[in-house]
Amino acid sequence: MADKIRPVRGMNDVPPEETPAWQHLEAEARRVLEGYGYAEIRFPHVERLELFARSIGEDTDIVAKEMYTFADTGGDTLALRPEGTAGCVRAGITGGLFRGQTHRLYYIGPMFRHERPQKGRYRQFHQVGVEAFGADTPDMDVEQILMARRLLQDLGVGGLTLHLNSLGKPEDRKAYRGVLIDFLEARRDQLCETCQERIQRSPMRVLDCKVASCQEAVTDAPVIADHLGETSQAHFDRVRALLEASGVPYEHNPRLVRGLDYYTDTVFEWTSDQLGAQATVVAGGRYDRLVEEIGGPATPAVGWALGIERLLALMDAARVPAKAPDAFLAPLDESVEQSAMALAEHLRDRGLAVWYHCGGGSLKSQLKKADRSGAPLALVIGEQEAADGTVLVRDLTAGEQRSVARDEVAELVGGRAG
Repeated sequence: MADKIRPVRGMNDVPPEETPAWQHLEAEARRVLEGYGYAEIRFPHVERLELFARSIGEDTDIVAKEMYTFADTGGDTLALRPEGTAGCVRAGITGGLFRGQTHRLYYIGPMFRHERPQKGRYRQFHQVGVEAFGADTPDMDVEQILMARRLLQDLGVGGLTLHLNSLGKPEDRKAYRGVLIDFLEARRDQLCETCQERIQRSPMRVLDCKVASCQEAVTDAPVIADHLGETSQAHFDRVRALLEASGVPYEHNPRLVRGLDYYTDTVFEWTSDQLGAQATVVAGGRYDRLVEEIGGPATPAVGWALGIERLLALMDAARVPAKAPDAFLAPLDESVEQSAMALAEHLRDRGLAVWYHCGGGSLKSQLKKADRSGAPLALVIGEQEAADGTVLVRDLTAGEQRSVARDEVAELVGGRAG
């Protein structure tokens, strides 16, 4: 026997018993997002490396250490997408969407990062992402925050807390960056090795480090809130006022930053305490200059992403069952296969879900499988039923059965399903 081929580390299968929960989450996401006017966009899993270097930032950990990159046969350097925003923006530019119009878009699919796998964080992971283009006003930021909350609540996620901050404009951060670097350099020895590397290339990421010594070292660090320009301060004040008017409590977290270079002004996270320590389930913010940096027209934008694996872990206590068929059809021998299969297709033509048993077997074994399917009714056809133009209908809940004319079966099954 040949050796087994092992799966790639950090890239997981989703077995059939788990896919109903995925499908439920994805269906709820589509329902909520489309209710706010968002339309689905789909774009490739592979893009040119330049796209991510230009958007995310060459000095970020994602681009420098975590991306899956390769050269194709044509000599181009390509990358598996590590996040969705850059690809969505590129697709919008390619499709000519950014011409003074407002677009609300969403996508669902896999992303790829070569990092250490752990619970809820894998090398192939899946996201629901939303992006809104064309409006630079605070109401768009708040609508997205409210939309994320509604989706989480509809999925049964509790213990939610909104964390909010403003990163200001690039010119605000430039002034802040110098002050922060001076502060961090004076405490270099107290920082972990990773944060020591970040001081010069990405100092704000140090504020977000979870290592205890780093958290202690930055307790008194200067905050971006003290360096916001007048425009950014006014924007942030309106975001907070709209949230308060909507009755949404929040925590202003001056240490909240994003790991991607393109964010400006509002950044936010929804966390849940259902996993013990507060875990981020939705993260996002505004990125008003990214479209232009990638080669499109100046277009304000704001978006967020939701980690599907992490959210499913929160939903684990309410595992979604597989959808049961409306009926299970059991043919008793080869002589009735044609008649039975024709009936199954007739019922499916009526919009009913019918599982047809293939492979033969006794009535007893087929009824056991019908029970396991979750169907309310088993439709049994033997030689006598085929000759009489009838079907033996067994109620799998009550254990009762009766003979029904073949042309009445669709109405009976449909009535039970409806």
